[in-house]
Amino acid sequence: MTTRTLYLYCSAAPPVQYVAEAIGQAHARAWTVCLGLTPTAATWMRDDINSLEELTGHPVRSAYRLPGERSPWPKADVMAFAPITANSLNAWALGLTPSWVVGSLVAAIGTAVPVVAMPCVNESLAGHPQVDRSVAVLREAGVSVLYGEGGWVPNASGQGRPDAYPWGLILDEVDRVNGGGRRPRQQ
Repeated sequence: MTTRTLYLYCSAAPPVQYVAEAIGQAHARAWTVCLGLTPTAATWMRDDINSLEELTGHPVRSAYRLPGERSPWPKADVMAFAPITANSLNAWALGLTPSWVVGSLVAAIGTAVPVVAMPCVNESLAGHPQVDRSVAVLREAGVSVLYGEGGWVPNASGQGRPDAYPWGLILDEVDRVNGGGRRPRQQ
């Protein structure tokens, strides 16, 4: 049986609290999952790290490796960033590397590994013009960004339901890009 490996990266948006459910859904789709968290997300999830490592069978990562240290993860077939905050989205699109997770995704754009993302921003944050610019930059770079109709639609501040985050949408896209390879750059 062929093993498919998904690197699932999460930033500190409320749905990260339900990432174990997403991992379970990915396992049901025959994905091996390696979980990476931004530093703030790792802080939010600190009481769950051991159970998440047991669930994935791999260390949960949130920091850069030391020079010369080998990756504890198998090679990725697909990378997904969900939920992604406005902060991480904008840093990624600008090529900034404030954390290991964002740095990994900045570097991933230059590889053949397909990358998908689904923001989790409210209407207030989505109203800043940089969010739409960042989505456009990432799409132009070949990242499949599920934002707007058919993906994440921003809700009013304080009105979100983190337990209802559409993990299935991101996993459907992970399956799609794995079958079809990397999306061509849009001109």
